[in-house]
Amino acid sequence: MSDVAEPAPSLARLGYSERWKALFAPMADDDFVPGRVMRIDRGIATVGTGAAVVAAEPAAHLVKTTGIGSRFAVGDWVALAMPETHERAIIEAILPRTSAFVRRQPGERETGQVVAANTDTIFIVQALAPRGPNLRRLERELVIAWDGGATPVVVLTKADLVSAADADAMREAVGAIAHGVDIQVVSGHTGQNISALRSYAEDDATIALFGASGVGKSTLVNRLVGADVQATREIRDSDGRGRHATVVREMIFLPDSGVIIDTPGMRALALWDADDGVSAAFPDIEEFAHACQFRDCTHTAEPGCAVLAAAETGELTDERLDSYQRLRKELEVSSARQNDKLRAEKKREDKIFSKAARRYWQSHPGQGGRD
Repeated sequence: MSDVAEPAPSLARLGYSERWKALFAPMADDDFVPGRVMRIDRGIATVGTGAAVVAAEPAAHLVKTTGIGSRFAVGDWVALAMPETHERAIIEAILPRTSAFVRRQPGERETGQVVAANTDTIFIVQALAPRGPNLRRLERELVIAWDGGATPVVVLTKADLVSAADADAMREAVGAIAHGVDIQVVSGHTGQNISALRSYAEDDATIALFGASGVGKSTLVNRLVGADVQATREIRDSDGRGRHATVVREMIFLPDSGVIIDTPGMRALALWDADDGVSAAFPDIEEFAHACQFRDCTHTAEPGCAVLAAAETGELTDERLDSYQRLRKELEVSSARQNDKLRAEKKREDKIFSKAARRYWQSHPGQGGRD
């Protein structure tokens, strides 16, 4: 078996806590080895085991199993088989995750995609320049972050390109929708407030970095690491939109303690089974909803709706309510599609079984009471 030519970080450096040791313990008797997925390229994982950094592929039973729990992601802790006769290690199991940033798979397939796993903190990166933060996208990012189980932090980059007054105003606008979330205003170019971001990595914590292309994620990573480990590209002058600098999801080690999972800019950020995330990201609306006349109020046209009343009095902005309703509607549509998919799969399985049964009885006449 060939090892990937990279230095081997210790399991502790990878974040191997007592929790992971306890979860892995039953698998140690089968001569499996614990490891953490550091990078994925075309379905092949780069996994750190403490002793080495190896290339690994999924076991056949994981490939045949559907669902996000059987698809490894960067940040996952896994149990590896290390057969001497095999070119690569085999990922036999994925340990239960503490958190997962999950979006709906881009395209027509109604499936979820784990973008990063087992993160303690999620940096949701938005740029102060040239256009300022995209508040509607930020709400969506917060929904996914909260639903995944990690703690979100909004990072507003490119502070060096705007005035202090403008930065304060945009920070206040973000604070109006990012309830209970730390907001850090930083500059990857000047190093402004970078030390505050590094503090989230203490005790070998894992941070994931998410945001659209062009918001300065790669520059931010380079500043956090203290070296040019990620390529950077300028945004387009024509529309202010960024171009991909990061092309794969990968784990990068920060100085002294902690790791950061960098991800390519994501244009498509559709929700996947994120009801709890919506509630967490819109606590203001949820609080008004407690006073609604009906417990199953949809906050659209029902009498006695406290949410609509708050919108009428200005306690709740129309933009905020509209965003909440659109995200709720998106989840309803996604759930219906998932149910349709399950029904179609069940129908297909029943049809296959019926055909097999007919073939059996045709080839075994007179058995089981059939003539």
